[in-house]
Amino acid sequence: MTTFTSSLPDELLEKLSELAKELKIPKNRIIEKALTHYLEQIKKAKYAKSYIRISKSEDMLLIAEEGIEDYFKVLKELEK
Repeated sequence: MTTFTSSLPDELLEKLSELAKELKIPKNRIIEKALTHYLEQIKKAKYAKSYIRISKSEDMLLIAEEGIEDYFKVLKELEK
């Protein structure tokens, strides 16, 4: 594990210290969990944004529609 040094506003560090004491876990563990959660949320937001962008593209909509038609053809063949 790599060591990382950073500065935090006093008020935020105080809240972090209080929570760590209350939960009886190290501050770095809280920061790790919070950062992991935050990065996951950013990834989800980027993913959603890409779908919105694609949904506005006529070319991408045509490709998707053609793909759906092929999918239904495969399903029909499997039903036989």
